[in-house]
Amino acid sequence: MRCRDLCWMVLFAPAAMASSPAMDPALAGRIDADAQAVLQRTGTPGATLAVYRDGVPLYVHAYGLSDRERKTPAAASTRYEIGSITKQFTAAAILQLQEAGKLDIHATLATYLPDAPHAKEVTLIQLLSHTSGMPEYLDGDDVETWAVKPATFAQIMARIKDRPLDFPPGTRWSYSNSGYVLLGRVIEVASHESYEHYVRTHLLAKAGMGQTITVAEEARAPAMAKGYRHTNGKLEAAPTIHATVGWAAGNLVSTVADLERWNMALQGGKIVSPADYALMATPATGSTDYGLGLFVDTLDEQPRVGHTGGSFGFTTSNQYFPKQGIQIIAFTNVGDNPEPGQMLVSATFEALYPDIAAAARKPAAGENTATTEAVRKAFARLQGRGADLSMFDARLKAKMGDGLSERMARQLSPFGEPSSFIYKGQRPDKEKNRTWNDYRIEFGPGNSLPFGVELDAEGKVAGISVG
Repeated sequence: MRCRDLCWMVLFAPAAMASSPAMDPALAGRIDADAQAVLQRTGTPGATLAVYRDGVPLYVHAYGLSDRERKTPAAASTRYEIGSITKQFTAAAILQLQEAGKLDIHATLATYLPDAPHAKEVTLIQLLSHTSGMPEYLDGDDVETWAVKPATFAQIMARIKDRPLDFPPGTRWSYSNSGYVLLGRVIEVASHESYEHYVRTHLLAKAGMGQTITVAEEARAPAMAKGYRHTNGKLEAAPTIHATVGWAAGNLVSTVADLERWNMALQGGKIVSPADYALMATPATGSTDYGLGLFVDTLDEQPRVGHTGGSFGFTTSNQYFPKQGIQIIAFTNVGDNPEPGQMLVSATFEALYPDIAAAARKPAAGENTATTEAVRKAFARLQGRGADLSMFDARLKAKMGDGLSERMARQLSPFGEPSSFIYKGQRPDKEKNRTWNDYRIEFGPGNSLPFGVELDAEGKVAGISVG
């Protein structure tokens, strides 16, 4: 466990709770127990978790401390940085401007920003859907020292202007904060308003979001959570990304109640037309699970529409499950990966719908125990538990020695030791005449990971698929 110095706060700190009388106490207890397990496992100081149906709260519960040093309890009204959930607002603003006849999402970026990087090569809809190939301005060894200082739009663009596109536009999907910064500037050009003024006037005010502010205002805002992160296993205060750097890609601060007001307004046609909301919530060309400012994927094979947010000191998740008609929102004040915000949403959904969760964990037929044991050993090695590379083929072994081993350990070791490996079947790799073996690895409530391996004729691991 990474959080020995603070787990007592998660388990025993006072909690503020407001649940609907309609919720069975046993169900509320199950949600609470799973949430406590997530927060303990991740060493999260504080969190606010809410479940809504049609805007009506079914369960709202705050855990732990919003400020560890001041021993301030988290509350339902606590403000958190919501990071990339901001992208929903930026995308909606672009669509509003199209509805007003002020821009066309199918036009090239050059139509509005002729001097922007790759402006003639990419369209607005490709920026909205992360299919533009635009390089990432938040990459680089200096990002943490750079991102906490003020930056102009020109300075942000300078970080990517000499870099090629990551791929031909429209052919692939890759998350790009740069695209949303560019869209923020397009909003200003098309509306003749600052991005901040446009968002406040045309989005926040329309949705009735009176408690939502920007990162620039959080230092003097009441009920503001303090952000934390773990470094070398130790919890520490996290830096704050500067509002001018996160900007249209991620500079909003909100409460769970205000974000649900946004959800209801966006889904209910108060922000954009129903046709445009449907466009936001439909995977775009070049992507299988992202529309325009919204992820469109599944949890336990159930449709899910929403977005996560992460900053140096916060992780958040805002997810709608259309088949069940519920919205689950989780805000946490720790910026680690795997993200506690998303884990809380997953754990809560599975507590609400245990039969769905059980069905998703049902193993596929035809499991080979020797293959499963190879998968266990390979995953342990990728997490950095052990030095044996003999299970990998020559090509993968060479990659492991060329830096892949360290990268995978950084990505996978925070998940902790798995509790189970669930066999989910096979899929052919016709190009290589081999077969992928797919598993669902469980680590505790709300925390699972799709993982696949491809074995060669000698039983060596020749390919790895994570996520």
